[in-house]
Amino acid sequence: MGIYINKGNSGFRQTRKSEYIDKSGLIGVVNQTLFTRQKFTCVTRCRRFGKSMAAEMLAAYYDHSCDSRALFEDLQIASNLTFEEHLNKYPVIYLDMTKFITRFRNDSIVNHIQEELKKDVQKAYPQVPLHDDDDFMDYLQRISIETGEYFVFIIDEWDAICREFGSKPQVMDEYLNLLRRMFKDVSGMEVFAGVYMTGILPIKKLKTQTGLNNFEEYSMVSPGDMAPFFGFTKEEVRMLAEKHGMDFDELEKWYDGYQIGPQPSMFNPNSVMQAIRKKWCDSYWSKTGATDAISGYINMNYDGLKDDIIRMIAGERCKVNPNGFKNDLSQVNNRDDVLTVLIHLGYLSYDRVKRECRIPNLEVLGEMENAINDVKWVHVGKALQQSEQLLEDTLAGNAEAVARGVESAHSENTSILSYNDENSMACVLSIAYYFAHGNYIFHREYASGRGYADLVLIPRKNVDSPAIVIELKYGHSAEEAISQIKERRYWEKVSDYSGDVLLVGICYDKEAKTHDCVIEPLTIR
Repeated sequence: MGIYINKGNSGFRQTRKSEYIDKSGLIGVVNQTLFTRQKFTCVTRCRRFGKSMAAEMLAAYYDHSCDSRALFEDLQIASNLTFEEHLNKYPVIYLDMTKFITRFRNDSIVNHIQEELKKDVQKAYPQVPLHDDDDFMDYLQRISIETGEYFVFIIDEWDAICREFGSKPQVMDEYLNLLRRMFKDVSGMEVFAGVYMTGILPIKKLKTQTGLNNFEEYSMVSPGDMAPFFGFTKEEVRMLAEKHGMDFDELEKWYDGYQIGPQPSMFNPNSVMQAIRKKWCDSYWSKTGATDAISGYINMNYDGLKDDIIRMIAGERCKVNPNGFKNDLSQVNNRDDVLTVLIHLGYLSYDRVKRECRIPNLEVLGEMENAINDVKWVHVGKALQQSEQLLEDTLAGNAEAVARGVESAHSENTSILSYNDENSMACVLSIAYYFAHGNYIFHREYASGRGYADLVLIPRKNVDSPAIVIELKYGHSAEEAISQIKERRYWEKVSDYSGDVLLVGICYDKEAKTHDCVIEPLTIR
């Protein structure tokens, strides 16, 4: 057993001893690429979404130095026609790039990688001489010729060096030349049965890396047929919730919301498993990375970016074009680049059909709030902090306090967004009620059958609070807003979720810059 070659199956064996959601179907997809021109695969997704687990699973399946049948015979891949053909048939080289960047902090890291690989592989093939002038691929090619063996090469966190040494062009050039030498050179087609790389950022558009365009790429933006393996599906989480006596609706509120290609509802897998183990939903994923990972991006002074972040916190979606991003964190040049980075990092969910992004769930929403406090968006932060009191005043029927709270949020944020129309004020209102996200599902322009209520808050399951229907009016009275709710029966569909409804009418006098509010309870049984 080597350090990098023929490591065996211990990593995946540990995974199987704990709670495991079967994602072995990934193996079948990779098997289809072996010994074809599509043998070079790069699957990128955000941290804690199972990248390393998938890499260890593939290594355990292909590694010829161990017997992994017992680890897979009860999984989906066992029924795949290619299962027997490739099970434990290849020498596997497995690199975790994060271990190199922690060991070798100097500019010679790429040379260290080559030397470490050559020494370890030579131990596995002592009968094949290693010449002084051999680079790593020279040696692998000689081994393949003399033994007739084909290698499977797996790199976990391929872009760790890019993220760590991105400001050092010489190191980047050396690293990318190494990857090209291994995977783009004609010898790579002859030596490898398959190559699987995983990381956070895709590789295709790095300006010095056009030579790696032979990789089939799957990402948070374009996952292709890898989409089911990017996270947990609703059915998988529901099964876990039932098995462990957890509230599925709580798990959904906290960790769902990622739209990965054709998969409309994907959960953060790490956070779900943490919640299952600890019997409590919390921001587990956000605790695995520093808040400044996003605060630096959202504070970039690009036109419209600040407005977009605020609108997404208010529950809206924003248009984004991810195609211009160079997949290089040192080349974030505009609003679309920032939003695309946040998609790859997992802070935003991407709808590929509509080309829109949004904040996926309560866990990430809390992280966005932390980032806003870090970048000192004082007015927005103040509105978010005051939102708990606004909700309490609303539920208590304190119309005067609600009017004051909304007026404060409105006046504080006029420097950020334009509030000369009802749509913009509805955005402010969503920010003002930010705290309610924990217990309510937000609906902007909620269809009632006879029109649209401006903002509707529907209580989540197991929440003993009334639904809230809010109508906004410019230049009219709060009483007229209440009348419109009643006349158009906005509350009818809401009554399917809650027997008690609060009708809230809010008006804004643009001339006096004042707000008025009327709150009426409505009981439907």
